[in-house]
Amino acid sequence: MLKSIIKRDGMKQPFHEAKITDAIFKCLEAGGNPDRHLAMKLSIDVIDKIKQQYSEDIFTVEDVQDLVEDVLSERGYPKEAKSYILYRATRSRIREARSELMNDVSEILQETNRDNANVGNSPSAKVLQISEAASKNYYLKRVIPEKEAKAHTEGDIYIHDLSWYGKTMTCLQIPLDRMLREGFNNGHGYIRPPKGIKTAASLSAIILQSNQNDMHGGQSFAYFDRDLAVYVELEKEKQEKLLRSNLQELGLSAGDEKIKTLAYKRTKDETFQAMEGFIYNLNTMHSRAGAQVPFSSVNLGTDTTDAGRMVTECFLLAYEKGLGRGESPLFPNVCFKLKEDVNFEEGDPNFDLFQLSMRVACKRLFPTFSFQDSSFNKPYRDEEVAYMGCRTRVISNCNGPEITNSRGNLSFTTINLPRLGIRAGKDLALFWKLLDEVIDLTVEQLLTRYNVQKNLKVKDFPFLMGQKLYLDSEGLSANDTIEKAIRHGTLSIGFIGLAECLVALTGKHHGESSEAQALGVAIVSHMRRRCDEAAKKYKLNFSLLATPAEQLSGKFTKLDIEIYGIIPGVTDKEWYTNSFHVPVEYKITALNKIKIEGAYHNYCNAGHISYVELQSAPEHNLEAFESLVRAMAEADMGYAAVNFPVDICVDCGLNGVISGDTCPKCGGNNISRVRRITGYLSTLDRFNDSKLAEVQHRQVHNFG
Repeated sequence: MLKSIIKRDGMKQPFHEAKITDAIFKCLEAGGNPDRHLAMKLSIDVIDKIKQQYSEDIFTVEDVQDLVEDVLSERGYPKEAKSYILYRATRSRIREARSELMNDVSEILQETNRDNANVGNSPSAKVLQISEAASKNYYLKRVIPEKEAKAHTEGDIYIHDLSWYGKTMTCLQIPLDRMLREGFNNGHGYIRPPKGIKTAASLSAIILQSNQNDMHGGQSFAYFDRDLAVYVELEKEKQEKLLRSNLQELGLSAGDEKIKTLAYKRTKDETFQAMEGFIYNLNTMHSRAGAQVPFSSVNLGTDTTDAGRMVTECFLLAYEKGLGRGESPLFPNVCFKLKEDVNFEEGDPNFDLFQLSMRVACKRLFPTFSFQDSSFNKPYRDEEVAYMGCRTRVISNCNGPEITNSRGNLSFTTINLPRLGIRAGKDLALFWKLLDEVIDLTVEQLLTRYNVQKNLKVKDFPFLMGQKLYLDSEGLSANDTIEKAIRHGTLSIGFIGLAECLVALTGKHHGESSEAQALGVAIVSHMRRRCDEAAKKYKLNFSLLATPAEQLSGKFTKLDIEIYGIIPGVTDKEWYTNSFHVPVEYKITALNKIKIEGAYHNYCNAGHISYVELQSAPEHNLEAFESLVRAMAEADMGYAAVNFPVDICVDCGLNGVISGDTCPKCGGNNISRVRRITGYLSTLDRFNDSKLAEVQHRQVHNFG
């Protein structure tokens, strides 16, 4: 008599013949023959085979399932046998997913995953990451077509923000002007329009936080100076009225000019405090159940009105001042727009603000600089192109107006370029074939995801869609799908490791060889053409992204080392180089790096960024810093920044490059080391291992 069976985990469990009968009956039922008596008869055959082939209690679940397949086939039920094979495969996938999930949960509980440097180590952060691990597992095993899931798992492509795959979109340029003008409801009652700059700034932070809870990526204001200028004017009127009232109550008088001057001074004080409060809020106000602060960005610098200039000036001064003990603010990302005839040359109305922005950047790493007169941004000069987060750019639109506000990226998927180079070897014809194949797959995958996203409903996004932030969402009701709105967003194909791909193909990367640079430009321009073709074919905004490779920087590399081993110049370090960048470990002058990388910005219409790495903060050499910014403009870049170490003693507030673990001023060892990770700032203790390795290998770019 058969008493027990060995389960997959090696444990013994009581054997139940009825379970075999039930499984066979389900197969018969699926084949249109729900005959319980036949199922019992076939199960007896299975049991006989068990007794013949195995000693008592020395057989496994897998052994029994193999025999069920044999009996179904031998007794003339091939269709049912196939059904059973498919059933086993499905159950196997579910078990594998469950096992992988438990491993992921175990790792998270030991140490918070550092894929995202903006996620802390709090209990809520761990809960968020556990839920994300479960979601990834679910989407890969149950939702995403097997071909696409396999390409992601094996490392041909990478589906970003997979845990949010079927629930939301990436990012948005929020229409701040309308939100403040009309008021809004974030779920706990209506918030009326502000009447002064402090309230306007506080509500702006709440808007960023509220929308972050509906999306997984960045939240941005495209016209921060212009949109808040209205409330500076209201503040000035309020201060002037208050002064006149106070003077009247005291029985005093003063001339109009003196009252206006004092009202202006008070308004500026209020505006500075408002900007300081806004910055404090964005570095302390958490979203996603307390797991992280919002990925926030503000664009400013081009409003030439007195009120708009005051917003920019006070914001930059507050950012320069830093947090309570002088710490560098990590958020928001600050994008200073450079524009000819507005702020780029001496004599322009906002030239002084450009000078101030560089002074602040020389201390705090932000602002970054966006170039409104680059060849690809200039057609939208009146609209002004805004950047957000790590590098995202949203402007062209095949389904409506080409505007920045109320639009964002829907999703993006990155191609592993080094793997294509490795597979092709020196065979360029094979490389182009492989590249087109993976682009086809990536387009297919983005369409698959879009078809899930478009069927989500307005009620699934209480703030984003409920408050009508997205273009064309105004006429939608709670139960409507969001397709009408999100067709204005972008679907982006990203890429990583152009440098390593070129080494695999030619033996040199684009920093080393003009021939490699020409091939690099050909590769990236080809990818852009394919995106344009997909946009025309599907009437959706396909675009090319220079991927911000944070968590991905080491994942592709690790997978490729397992398959291809260590290849000099390709897989011989812990990371692949960010997008089209010249490798960080390669010694090159700043001006040469700018010239080489500038050629790629034009093609990456979904977003791009370039950096120059300095040894220390150039606070006492603004002329040199300005020469770098102007070189970036000359190289036709769209978005760029200058990097250097920012070390801060949390105990005494000393800023600078602090060697070793001890503050030279107070002797404390509580040192915060701020670095740019992919486009935003974080502290080194939150970098993942591959990004830490990359930072340690960054070479300083000397002028030349």
